[in-house]
Amino acid sequence: MAQAQDRRSMGARAIRGVLNCARDTDIFPLLSIGLAFCWAIDLTIDGRAAKGFMVGAVALLGAAYLWGFFARNRIDARLTLMADRADEALGQPEHEAPASDSLDRLSNHIDARIAHARSVDHRAAQRHGITRLPTREPLIEAIAAHDEGGVLGIVELCDFDRLCAFDIALADQVLNDVAARLLRMVGDARFLAHVDRARFAIWYGGSSDGMARQEFDAICYALRSRIQLGELDMLPQIRAACVIQDQVPFEPAALLARTIAALSDSRAPQISVHGGQAMDIARRSFLLEQDLRQAVARNELELWFQPFIDATTARTCGAEALLRWRHPQHGLIAPNQFIPIMEIAGLADEIGLWTLNAGCREAREWARQGLGAVKVAINLSAHQLEGSDLDRIVERTLQRHDLPAHCLELELTETVAAVDSVEATRLFGKLRAMGVSISIDDFGAGYSSLSYLKKLKFDKLKIDREFVTDVDRQGDSQAICQSIIALGRGLGIAVLAEGVERPEEYAWLRRHGCDLFQGFYFSRPLEAAAFPAFARDRETVRRLTDLTPVALQRRLTKSVS
Repeated sequence: MAQAQDRRSMGARAIRGVLNCARDTDIFPLLSIGLAFCWAIDLTIDGRAAKGFMVGAVALLGAAYLWGFFARNRIDARLTLMADRADEALGQPEHEAPASDSLDRLSNHIDARIAHARSVDHRAAQRHGITRLPTREPLIEAIAAHDEGGVLGIVELCDFDRLCAFDIALADQVLNDVAARLLRMVGDARFLAHVDRARFAIWYGGSSDGMARQEFDAICYALRSRIQLGELDMLPQIRAACVIQDQVPFEPAALLARTIAALSDSRAPQISVHGGQAMDIARRSFLLEQDLRQAVARNELELWFQPFIDATTARTCGAEALLRWRHPQHGLIAPNQFIPIMEIAGLADEIGLWTLNAGCREAREWARQGLGAVKVAINLSAHQLEGSDLDRIVERTLQRHDLPAHCLELELTETVAAVDSVEATRLFGKLRAMGVSISIDDFGAGYSSLSYLKKLKFDKLKIDREFVTDVDRQGDSQAICQSIIALGRGLGIAVLAEGVERPEEYAWLRRHGCDLFQGFYFSRPLEAAAFPAFARDRETVRRLTDLTPVALQRRLTKSVS
């Protein structure tokens, strides 16, 4: 046993000696593994193997050294070739002395590339990754260079996110096309920047308000022209806002923030305000949003109702529910002030559900008061339509208020109705199967294709007021209204003219085949408590729908006086 231990001790000392010799060479890892393996074997055999073990260890050391020698030569040759190619392609790095060693030469080139990347890093951060236009920081610097103020305009491509939803590469191409158009129109005279995902800013430093606004309006108009990229043929939806900064001194970053806020808070395609106004608009919008978030809980919302008139029966056949907000400090707030805030703040679902419940509750009350089958029309937003459970929500609401489905009509704007998808087809089919009517509001003022009328089934088209106003003396409006009336008749869809304000408009539309009407000529929107009395007043409706010469003369005389 003692002899075996001595042999093991001798073997261990020999291995440590070999390892010490190899530690300074490139073959140390390989020798470590090999000798450790031999040592493990030696621990399991008798002493007669000790001599063979040492011979094997020395042989392994020699083989490893020869392998390392030839491998090193091959690596050195490869490094020399790589260094030569780097010298040929990149030249001698600046501020570096020529190096004879291949590894040093490659190291010099790598250090030079890293230094160059660091030197241009700030430029890359100030250029948009897609359009290569300057970004926010260079814009702020350009604005700050004009102490006298100027005009800041922002243009937004509204289609960008919708395109990204199904083809990111295509969305980037459209974004680049818009950027290229802007570059051609703006040129070097103005500072153009890409400040957000799909928003571009144009700074008119030191320019007169009138000239800058005219130029900006012209650019926005031109941007709405058709884009054709491969199979894509689209008319881009553009929103724009410009803020006139005529108060000095001012903060450039604050001016940019106010302009973006003016763009976000407005649903109009284009808005122009002064710097002070932009600040007031942003502040008022923010405070209204905070109050609107609590309006449902505080019971501040109301529904008013504007009657639908059936001229064939001279009766009120329904009403559109119009949302109103009675603010405790500001009184009644106009819908065009809070509806955009509602949509931007993500409150459309909550307030839309409240509207649906309140409208169905009022319609049930009308039936209880003996008004008969008077429909209530509720407007749906795009947010509500995107929900996968809208049909179940409608069904539960009807059951909760014990309202027959044929007493409910859901109104969609033309753009929302034009959503061409399997889900929309399924949803509309389920709603109509319940007995709920679906109508298209503002028909003719939105989406330009009629293909959705074939794919999606509707019960009513509402002619937009833009074509109804002065239809009795506008030839182009007459042609459009006649076409819509004929279209509805051919598809078996009812047609309603909204925005009728004058007896002449009503008379022309009635003579050309329109039977359903809505507008100030018949009634302004009524509070919920006043609507039943109007619906019972058949005499007033009969008088307003009478087209006999005597009745027409009476109404014309009254309108003139």
